[in-house]
Amino acid sequence: MPLVALTGGIASGKSTIARRLAEHGAVVVDADQIVRDVQQPGSPVLADLADAFGADVVRDDGSLDRAALGSRAFGDADAVSRLNAIVHPAVRRESARRFAEAFAADPDAVVVYDVPLLVEARVEDPWELVVVAHAPADVRHRRLVDLRGMSEEDAAARLASQVSDDARLAVADVVIDTAGSLRDTLRQVDQLWASLPEHLAARP
Repeated sequence: MPLVALTGGIASGKSTIARRLAEHGAVVVDADQIVRDVQQPGSPVLADLADAFGADVVRDDGSLDRAALGSRAFGDADAVSRLNAIVHPAVRRESARRFAEAFAADPDAVVVYDVPLLVEARVEDPWELVVVAHAPADVRHRRLVDLRGMSEEDAAARLASQVSDDARLAVADVVIDTAGSLRDTLRQVDQLWASLPEHLAARP
């Protein structure tokens, strides 16, 4: 019952890799979706965020105003620490529940945790394999501008706010090079899936 972590910087092609692994039969657990789920209206996490950052981070309909929260937290190291102290434990508990649920349904499942903040928050967890989606920063910058419509300045700021590529690559057991064509990326994912038993056996 292998538990695989999949990480990568913004616009690194991580979601493409996750979708391909799901097509092969992996159970993909999405950390970003868990964050949204634990912050739903009426949740203890949302109440704690309102206490910590002000009631106006909750909209009139009871949902989280992400832009308001972001403006309060990001760029302020202490505020980010407070935010992480509220959100990360809840995400950890819910992800563990979803992993257990997947393995209970199929003890032989390959569970892939699609987690952007692996290096920042979950690197010490007992993963059987860590897969990193990687493309150079200049390639990801162009994707943010050309495909996501960001300004040059916003794209640069988003890249600068993330952990370094070297830090991600340092924890990788497998690197998927996503700088080339989509076909090339998918070919590497297919190879990873086919060789998964060997990769797992090679882990200390």
